[in-house]
Amino acid sequence: MHVCPSSLSFILYNPIRKILTDREQVMDESGINEQSAVLEIGAGNGFFTEALARRAKKVYAVELQEGMVRKLKRRVQHFGPKIEIIQADIAQYDPGMAIADVALLYYSFHEISNQADAAKIIGNAVRPGGILVIYEPTIEVGKAAMEKTVRLFEAAGFERKSARHHLFTRFVKMKKGMKQ
Repeated sequence: MHVCPSSLSFILYNPIRKILTDREQVMDESGINEQSAVLEIGAGNGFFTEALARRAKKVYAVELQEGMVRKLKRRVQHFGPKIEIIQADIAQYDPGMAIADVALLYYSFHEISNQADAAKIIGNAVRPGGILVIYEPTIEVGKAAMEKTVRLFEAAGFERKSARHHLFTRFVKMKKGMKQ
């Protein structure tokens, strides 16, 4: 496991990444709208958090690193209570049962050390019928690792709806079953 240290957070939030990453498209394919409660795992310094807050009703931003949380709080403070920042390891913190319509894991799941527990907790946090979207970097997450991730979330009650991979990104969209 390797986690991007907060001292290198400029890599995560910079003008080039804004150009290369279509945050609106990510939110569109995640089904995020003005009524959505979103659980963002690995919020970092807020690259997606601020975009999510502009569109969603509520954002639960989970971030492990204290340095990133400090930067995240500064970046999104003007959104007030629309964003709840949670400094925790998602594999050890339970945000609550069925709090989110959508769980967004953007280039973050591969950095979680206890993925099995994290998948169960995320599974509990997403409402029945809710959506899980996972984006992972192809350079760090091979096809077999992505399939292992999918199996963890299938065990947590999700069904694969679509998947693809491009030069830089592997993607899977899953839906939680209604009987949970």
